[in-house]
Amino acid sequence: MKAVIPVAGMGARLRPHTHTQPKALVPIAGKAILGHIIERLQATGITQFVFVVGYLGEKIMHYVQRKYPTIEAEFVVQQPREGLGHALWAARETFRHEKDMLIQLGDTIVDVDMARLYASEHTMLAVKMVKTPSMFGIAETDANGFITKVVEKPKIPKSNLALVGLYKIANPAKLAESLEYIVANNIRTQNEHHLTDALMHMIQEGEQMVSLTVDHWFDCGRKDTLLQANATLLNRPEFRKCEYPQFPNTIIIPPVSIGKGVQISNSIVGPNVAIGESAILSYTIVRNSIIGGYAELGYAVLEDSLVGSDSSLKGLSQRLNIGDSTEIDFSH
Repeated sequence: MKAVIPVAGMGARLRPHTHTQPKALVPIAGKAILGHIIERLQATGITQFVFVVGYLGEKIMHYVQRKYPTIEAEFVVQQPREGLGHALWAARETFRHEKDMLIQLGDTIVDVDMARLYASEHTMLAVKMVKTPSMFGIAETDANGFITKVVEKPKIPKSNLALVGLYKIANPAKLAESLEYIVANNIRTQNEHHLTDALMHMIQEGEQMVSLTVDHWFDCGRKDTLLQANATLLNRPEFRKCEYPQFPNTIIIPPVSIGKGVQISNSIVGPNVAIGESAILSYTIVRNSIIGGYAELGYAVLEDSLVGSDSSLKGLSQRLNIGDSTEIDFSH
């Protein structure tokens, strides 16, 4: 089975980090988001990948070729960027003749029964119940469990089953035809060609689709959910059982991911902290945060923070002469 991973977006919700790197390369729990996706799919037997690139696409290509040289990787450029449906339309010739295929968004990590997903004879869309369905693509189902409608960010949702960004397509040729139909007829939702419109066209043409509820869904496209995903992944056994290097005058509170060449001194690190390679921390307290590679922190206290690669942060130092009945608050 071939996996198609769209990674062309600008990642506006993760600025300023995405000014200099694609959203899919933002680090989480010790590696890029895209690295987690590739390795999870590799573990299920997938060896063929198509990456739809756009914004800073050369960085995606360099990352994949450097980190995963053994996979069969194709790269398709989406230009201009006009939505997920348009991204897959641009890549349609890479999957049109496949028996079946997998689509996974490049900013989404999911825990799901992949064996069940692959075994289904029908097109299967991964879903999760949410409290705010109007923020997501939504699937509606009938009494027999078949999907009757998919709609992108409905104003009045009739379902709370959100599409989480993982799709097993049982009929890639029909998907390619539906993508061509929505582009040729300029069918847009919120001014973009959406995958949901193509899937809805497939349903109208008789394609049977079912849903599969995921165990966990990590939407890594926003700072708060990115940090939640980082904490959840770090709390898995492989990080809980880590043995950390001895750093001078430093306390490590698991779980923590520490990259190669990291230097830490006189600090307290953790829990739920991922530190990129060759970062330097001194006289720093940090928890529930992601620190990029080659960053340098000194005399800092950080919580719930994202620090980009090659960044430098030095804390404040005060010398005070405080009189009677004075209140000073540096907490804000």
